[in-house]
This record gives sequence, C-alpha cells and structure tokens, in this order.
Amino acid sequence: MNRPKITLTLLTAEDREQFILDNQRAFKYGALEEFGLRDGHMEADGEIISRETIEQSLKEGIAYRIRENGKTVGGLVLKIDERTQHNHLELLFIDPAVHSKGLGFAAWQAVERLYPETRLWETCTPYFETRNIHFYINKCGFHAVEFFNRFHPDPHEPENGENYEAENDRGLEGMFRFEKQMK
Repeated sequence: MNRPKITLTLLTAEDREQFILDNQRAFKYGALEEFGLRDGHMEADGEIISRETIEQSLKEGIAYRIRENGKTVGGLVLKIDERTQHNHLELLFIDPAVHSKGLGFAAWQAVERLYPETRLWETCTPYFETRNIHFYINKCGFHAVEFFNRFHPDPHEPENGENYEAENDRGLEGMFRFEKQMK
C-alpha cells in the first residue's frame, strides 16, 4: 500500500468557517454510523460537536488543515504547552469520503514530527466512537488512562459532572482519556 503524502497547513481565517462545517460533518458521520438517525447524541443545533466547542478549541489551540497532495481531507487542533511539553490533541477529523486510507495515521505521524519535543500527548474521545478508540490505541500507540462518566466526572469540565444525567439521557455519557508517552 502506498503511504499517503500528507501535509499540515495552518488554518487561515478564510477557511475557518469551512473547517467548522467539515469538522461537524465528520463527527456527525461517526455518530450516524454508530447509532443511525436517532438524534439523542447531538449537542447544540443538532450537531454531535457544537460550533461553540469547535470555536473554543480554535481560540485556545493551533489549527491545521490536513491535505493529501494539496487537497483538503481533514483538520486538527492542538494545544501546545511550550513549558511542560504536555500537549493536547483537541480535535482530529478526516473527511468520511476518504476514511480507511491511512490519512488520519499519516496526519498523526506528521504531528509527531512537527512537535518532536513533546513529552506527553493527551486526547479524549466519546465511548461510542469505537473507530476512534481503535485508531488511538492500535494505530497511534496511545493508552486509555481514564474513563469519565457520571461516577467519575472530568474535573476539568466547568460543570464538573453536573450535566452527566442530562448527557446520559442524550446518550453522551462517557469519554475515554488517552495518553501517549513520548519521552
């Protein structure tokens, strides 16, 4: 199999809106694959990931477009802590039309090359995203280190678990936290 030729390019202001829409489409695709057309897994505005969530990530992180041979195939957002080198993968998505071609893994390898001083990478994904769980653990070498749920709320969430009952009613309860030790 030929390895995809991936480049990461910084997100431009002109592409910001399309980045948000592409991200929402990719996340919705994953949920629809898992749950069908039920709407219980939606955030605001009928989306799996709300515009507000994406915009907050963009505000706090560094966003890149993932390109294969110059064509946009996805995107990602990173939070880089220059002092501790404990860095976070906030968002990663690939256009569903090009899933299963190694593009996500090639993009992750590009991230690791771009940030060689990283000591630890961290990311999270919902419990129902089995494709993501497989990707992070079996492809990228992350380890599941924590499972946030109503019995063990994420201490970094502003609500600190107050909304877990509502999230459970919508089918959103449960996020895996992953880490990848680099050094």
